[in-house]
Amino acid sequence: MTLFSAPEELQSHRVRIVLAEKASEIEIINVVPGRYPEDLLDLNPYRSLPTLVDRDLVLYDARVIIDYLDERFPHPPLMPVDPVLRAQFRLAMYRFERDWYGLADHIERETDRKVQTRLKKELRDTILQTSDVFKVKPFFLSDDFSVVDATIAPIMWRLRRYEIDLPPEAQPLARYAAAILARPTFRASLSEAELEMGQA
Repeated sequence: MTLFSAPEELQSHRVRIVLAEKASEIEIINVVPGRYPEDLLDLNPYRSLPTLVDRDLVLYDARVIIDYLDERFPHPPLMPVDPVLRAQFRLAMYRFERDWYGLADHIERETDRKVQTRLKKELRDTILQTSDVFKVKPFFLSDDFSVVDATIAPIMWRLRRYEIDLPPEAQPLARYAAAILARPTFRASLSEAELEMGQA
């Protein structure tokens, strides 16, 4: 099994977190977006990252890859058994991807400082809207780490890079972020480039 992964990209990072949680020993090939190796170009018609190859199976959407890994390596499970809760978790991931990841991607691509500052404020405000959710349980609506936490963690790690500080009123979210970022599995998921983000 091989994962083609971008060392600084959010979608690749969340897949690497799931792999670390599953303690899956697979080969990770770091790929700079736009400089794709020939074998990846042959495997993935969309030339997108991350891309997972497992024998004859090729998957190239982060959500599809995460679902596959959770079923392929069932322990520990990262999705609840209850179908209603599973649907709620999938909807939460969809919203985080659209709202948080969408803004973060825009920040990364934006060259105008004023626009970038506005986008960072928008991302900060969007993140703060969820703070109360983290008062209830140690993880996202759960006592156990899930795929939703694996989706949130890459953004939490990049807050310093985006010059976003959590205010005192967001203490539940700050505690949650500190806890998930301190997990050994999270630390194991970091690329060298991502490690440098945390030290900046």
